[in-house]
Amino acid sequence: MSKIIVLIGAPGAGKGTQARLLEERCDIPQISTGDMFREMKNDDTPLAKEVQAIMNAGGLVSDDLTFQIVKNRTDREKDSYILDGFPRTAGQAEMLETLANEQNRTIQVIEVDIPRRELLKRLTGRRSCPVCKEIYNIYFKPPKQENVCDFHPATQLTHRADDNEASVSSRLEIYDEETKPLIDYYQRTGRLEKVNGEGDLETIYQSISRLI
Repeated sequence: MSKIIVLIGAPGAGKGTQARLLEERCDIPQISTGDMFREMKNDDTPLAKEVQAIMNAGGLVSDDLTFQIVKNRTDREKDSYILDGFPRTAGQAEMLETLANEQNRTIQVIEVDIPRRELLKRLTGRRSCPVCKEIYNIYFKPPKQENVCDFHPATQLTHRADDNEASVSSRLEIYDEETKPLIDYYQRTGRLEKVNGEGDLETIYQSISRLI
């Protein structure tokens, strides 16, 4: 039976990177709600216009509307797929149960688990090249020359404004409030599997791919 693979983890846990690796190596489509929202900024459909109006007003897209967007996109898939960014709340988790039944798919949930101190270093230490988009980290993957891209030596690395300790702590608090209850829910229903999010990307990938 086809599966809906849900990767859960705090901001900075690396679930987006792992989803991309699974797509590249296992040909399992990664379906990201963030990507869908960005694409809808230029669409001319009634649903896209509704989302645009909400976002332009600075509002949050409701669970019902988010679910409709996810359903429309995933109904096009014939086999398993990875959901990145959905579900985020208990309400969305209930909607996903409905979607899985309608699509005749099972739900597999994998948590990328990582200590809070590691997350803070990953997020506050991020730097990127504005030219080639190469990502560095001053703690784990520093550039050869301080604050300069290895591939573009004349280019200073940038630091996202929200990658400071106060902003990161706030984002992690929101995750604790909204998303961690999902972990409890999937654990109670016997569908939660965990992988260690520390270590190199390849080791983490191998742990996830073995489960899938």
